[in-house]
Amino acid sequence: MDATLSAPIGQLLDGRYLVDSQLARGGMATVYLARDVRLERAVAIKIAHPELARDKEFVDRFIGEARAVARLSSPNVVAVFDQGSTGDLNYIAMEYVPGPTLRELLTARGRLNPREALDIIERVLAGLAVAHDAGIVHRDVKPENVLLGNGTSVKVADFGLARAASGIRHTRSGLLIGTAAYLAPEQVASNESDQRTDVYAVGVMLFELLTGRQPHTGETPLAVAYKHVNSIVPAPSSVQPDLPPALDTLVALATSRDPDLRPADARHYLHAITEVRRGMPLPPVTRRDGQPAGPTGYATPDLPAPAGPAASWPDALASNGSRQAGGDPGGAGAATAAAGLQPAYNGRTAQYPPASYPPEPGGRGGSPNRTMVVPVSQEPEFGGGHPGHGHRTARGYGEPWLQRWLFSRRVLIVPAVVLAGLLVWWLAFGRYVAVPPVTGLSVSAARADLTGAGFQVVTGQGRNSNTIAAGQVISTSPPAGSEIGRGGRVAVIPSLGPVMVTMPSVTGLSVDQAEHAVRAAGLKVSAPIYQTSDSVPADVVISTNPVAYQKWPVNKPVQLVVSQGQPLPNLVNQQLSDVQAWAAAAGLSINPVQDNTSTLPPGTVTGQQPAPGTPITPNEVITVNVSTGQGSGQSAQTNGEVAVPNVNGLTQDEATSALEQAGFGVQVNQGLFGHKVTSYSPTGQAPQGSTITINIGYL
Repeated sequence: MDATLSAPIGQLLDGRYLVDSQLARGGMATVYLARDVRLERAVAIKIAHPELARDKEFVDRFIGEARAVARLSSPNVVAVFDQGSTGDLNYIAMEYVPGPTLRELLTARGRLNPREALDIIERVLAGLAVAHDAGIVHRDVKPENVLLGNGTSVKVADFGLARAASGIRHTRSGLLIGTAAYLAPEQVASNESDQRTDVYAVGVMLFELLTGRQPHTGETPLAVAYKHVNSIVPAPSSVQPDLPPALDTLVALATSRDPDLRPADARHYLHAITEVRRGMPLPPVTRRDGQPAGPTGYATPDLPAPAGPAASWPDALASNGSRQAGGDPGGAGAATAAAGLQPAYNGRTAQYPPASYPPEPGGRGGSPNRTMVVPVSQEPEFGGGHPGHGHRTARGYGEPWLQRWLFSRRVLIVPAVVLAGLLVWWLAFGRYVAVPPVTGLSVSAARADLTGAGFQVVTGQGRNSNTIAAGQVISTSPPAGSEIGRGGRVAVIPSLGPVMVTMPSVTGLSVDQAEHAVRAAGLKVSAPIYQTSDSVPADVVISTNPVAYQKWPVNKPVQLVVSQGQPLPNLVNQQLSDVQAWAAAAGLSINPVQDNTSTLPPGTVTGQQPAPGTPITPNEVITVNVSTGQGSGQSAQTNGEVAVPNVNGLTQDEATSALEQAGFGVQVNQGLFGHKVTSYSPTGQAPQGSTITINIGYL
């Protein structure tokens, strides 16, 4: 192996950085202590491992992420000073802080009190928030990557390496990258990560600070990783009952297995913690399994509020070499820890993976949490020949076959085929959607249907319609059934109702003149209704519906009411001489017929034909029955029937009176329109005392 890559100690990189000693080694890079000979300051140099340094795509991402992180400016983020390469050696020059890691503090203390834990978590979130705002995801948040400087200085280390290493996933399938104890479920299940995966890791870290143990343990890192997928993070109070409920809610908020139920990024989670510390309750948190993640409400007097700077980190953590406890409170020191990089012990580099995992069921102690870069077809050996870990097989450490298959290259065949099929379907059919029919719906209902189908909806220019009521949709553009792209624009055309025309005044005109005037105005005319009138001559319009000058739809017929002339009066019970005088004056003729059956006084009219209310025609002959005074009450009709008066055109009261006087019963059928008799049954003659049915109006 190239000596430049394997042991750069003593070399001067790019004529500026003199490498002094190795500080730590991890799964993806090694960190060295170096001196910047130009600025005369100590720096930490992180050098990618040779097998990664020879991967062009990894190197490009390594350099790109280093440049992106270098633009971050926060007292809670380890600064990146420089990036360069010498031959095949790629390095990043970082701030050097010789203080302890949060892991070392946790190992020394066991667990922290709530005030200390929240103080540290708030500073970690402050650093992550700056990165999230810049679009950078850490992907490997854990106590090993949190450095504690002098006083209360807290710095997040190793932005970029885990992010850059993700590029390998796209060129070498079957990799799982991260630290098993802090992996979010979506990182394990679908290899997806965003700002919410960092929030999940911070929630796990808060649980560990409060309880002194990790929420999930297992025999192998992959077993731990799958527990994050299948099990919820328990409440800290289930381990330490003295903890307030507010802390349970904060942990549950960040560690929901559904990323949509977590804070969107570190800044949102920091805001939630700040509000809780001020005494403001958080809303209830519900996990994907439907169980509440914490209490729905709580008081927070026992939750430590933000205070002044806490005491400096324990002096007992200070040591020589890479674990110096001192540091510049303003961040002038240098960061040693990187994602997955562990300090050397007694001059011997700690190798990945560790000899045993984990050291104890609670997850406490100084055992390192290594960043996994695990090709599942070549899993690292976790047994290492140590008792209790079994023997390494040709497939690695004996992971169950389903997990080996899920993390092998073979698992990509199925999604690749599915994605190819989906792509073909999408290009040919899937991106097009048929416009649903909404004609006749209200505009609001049509907009709701079209929006629900995925279209952008606009309201077009309304127009009149003789068939669609005002406010309803006439049509759409494009028309119903047309296929357009998803999210396309559809215009709904609302109806303004039918065209309205002013009804002309035709009262007093003849039927022909009135119908011509109505049609000339653009309206339709229905068949006239005829009725008698004492004042309006025959065939002259008495009234109209609608009345004159009213707005009327062009598609709705106009009804004309036309006079039939004067109605024949009721002559029954009048003297024949009076009836003859009236008829002579009206230009009519009387045809008297003796009625020998009537008991009325002689000369009294007992019946008439036509019936009362019948329109009078000029020179009409009216037949009247005249009593002789000799009757016995028996009908002169041989068949027992008498004439039924003609009651067409009479009002209900007039028709009823005429029929009852003739000796008939009356049944009335009331129609919707009109108030005069339009027909009756039976007509002609009927047995006296039978019932005559009269129909009033139309419909």
